[in-house]
This record gives sequence, structure tokens and C-alpha cells, in this order.
Amino acid sequence: MLLMAGLGILIIFFAGRWIWFDVFRVHILQQKHSLYQRSAPYIFWTPPDTSTLPHTAEGDLIRYGRLLIVHTARYLGPKGKIAHISNGMNCQNCHLAAGTLPFANNFSLVASTYPKYRARNDRVETVAFRVNACLKRSLNGEALDTHSREMKAFVAYLSWIGGQLHARISAGSQTQKVWGSGTEKLKYLKRAADTGAGRLVFMTYCQNCHGPRGEGLWVDSTGEYQYPPLWGKHSYNTGAGMYRISQFAAFVKNNMPYGTSYLHPQLTDDQAWDVAAFVNSQPRQAYRDLKYDWPKIADKPVDYPFGPYADSFQQQQHKYGPFEEIEKSRGSISVKQK
Repeated sequence: MLLMAGLGILIIFFAGRWIWFDVFRVHILQQKHSLYQRSAPYIFWTPPDTSTLPHTAEGDLIRYGRLLIVHTARYLGPKGKIAHISNGMNCQNCHLAAGTLPFANNFSLVASTYPKYRARNDRVETVAFRVNACLKRSLNGEALDTHSREMKAFVAYLSWIGGQLHARISAGSQTQKVWGSGTEKLKYLKRAADTGAGRLVFMTYCQNCHGPRGEGLWVDSTGEYQYPPLWGKHSYNTGAGMYRISQFAAFVKNNMPYGTSYLHPQLTDDQAWDVAAFVNSQPRQAYRDLKYDWPKIADKPVDYPFGPYADSFQQQQHKYGPFEEIEKSRGSISVKQK
């Protein structure tokens, strides 16, 4: 009896601690948000809960779309139930918690911004086009038939998850920014990112999960990676957004190592830039349609690692930096052109 009573007290104690932690975390998050609101007109996005979806054909399609985001490999990977068209990674590896976390490439703005023009392809892209781009680049695979049930499910989920925000923006909030969308833009370093220093960061913070050779942890029984590979033939290819070190650095700063959040980052900005440089200096698959990207070379981002360029800086600097002088030179060029 005493043992049972003791266990009950422990359970209540730890439950209380977790409830307190969640309340405290939300309180701090709201404080951060209030600071943003004072300096700029921000919208605070709360993703909807899939448990509220009706058990209808539409609701089922949205739920299936979420499953495809979370367990892409189980359906479309090397051992996929539907097709074998991707490398074994999941969409959720880059869009954490099914695309619902702040500063973790969430899907808050998909419904309200697509279709939209993107300079990388010099065209207006639909949601389906964007999904297929991720499949071909980040998942180093093949495109889905846009009329397939899987593509319809992807589009349904992405449209639903940001649907309430789309309604707010359509109602007159176009000038407001969404707090936590995309990733946090990090300040450029005054130096080039250091792959040697990045290797030490990787060994300290990353290899326990992603493996000493960046190979990730594959679970054969589930047909997907528990921890995704960071380079090699099963990782994202050279056409993926993560192959730009500014994108990789911004993602890891607020999300890695596992358990990190925007409120509690574990890496400094320098460490994030350096580990991004190290990971993206490792071998990986080439994107076969790379030659078609950025047809207007003046639109290439400062850290796009493939020439030709509209400026005089070398490819090495475009890949690792320093980037500030490249950006400043572009500003002076545009002023002269005016």
C-alpha cells in the first residue's frame, strides 16, 4: 500500500512538473511574440488540430496528406507502399512536426501565397509544382502524377493547415508578417564559414543521431529513417534549398540538435554557419536539372554555390562567404543601373 501511495505521489509530482513546464513554455513564447508585435505588425499563427477534422472524404484526404508529410518514405520511399520514388527521407525531416513549428520551415503561408512567382524557376508555381520540386530535390526522387490521390492529399493538407491564416490575410492583413514562418534569417558572418570548425560542431552535437559519416539511422522495420542522412546518396541533392548554407544554418540554429527550439537554441550563430558549411562540403547526389535553375543569373541568392554569376565574386565565396560584401556590391550595382 505504501509503495502504491508513493508511486501515486511521484506520478502527480512529475505530471505537475510537465504541466508547469508547458504553461511556462507557452508564457515565454507569448512574451517573445509580444516583443515582435511592438516592433512590427506580426500575425501569430496557431496551426489547426487534425483531431477536429470531420470523418468525411475531405477530412480523410487531409489526414492522409499529413501522413504523407510525416511518413513520406513509408508510402513513397525505397520500401514504399504506393511507389518507390524517393530516397527514404520524410518531408517532416525539414518541415518539423508536420510543418507546424515556428522557425522550422512550417506551412503557415502555403495556402495564402501559392500560386506564386519564384525566381529559381522563373515561373508561377502551384502547390503541386512545389511539392514535386521537393520530391525531386530534397528527397532526390521523382515527381508524382498531379492527378494522383497522393498529390491531392498533399495539396489538401497544405491548403488546410494554413487555411485560417489565408482567410485572415484575405480579409485585410496583407501588410502583416507571420511570426515564425520559414526560418529565422541569421546575420552574415564577417568571415567565410569554416568547414574545419563545422566538423567539430558536427562531432559534438550531430553525430550521435546522424552517424559519424552523416549516414543517418535507417529502421528497416518501418521503412524510413529515424534520423535522416545529412549527406551521401540517400540525402538531399545539390538542388535542394538546404544545400545553400544560409538555409541550413538558419534551420539548425533554432531546431538542432534534437530538442532545441527557438526559445532555447544550443548553437551559436557561428556554430550554425560552420556546421552548415561542413555538411554541405560533403559528397551528395547532383540534381539532374540544375542547369535550368535561376535562368536570370542576377536573381541568384548570394550563397547559391553554382555559377555563372552577375557579379565578379568567385564560386568559393558564393558557397562559404563572406556574403556581406557580395550583397553590398549588388546594392551598388542596382543603384548604378537606376
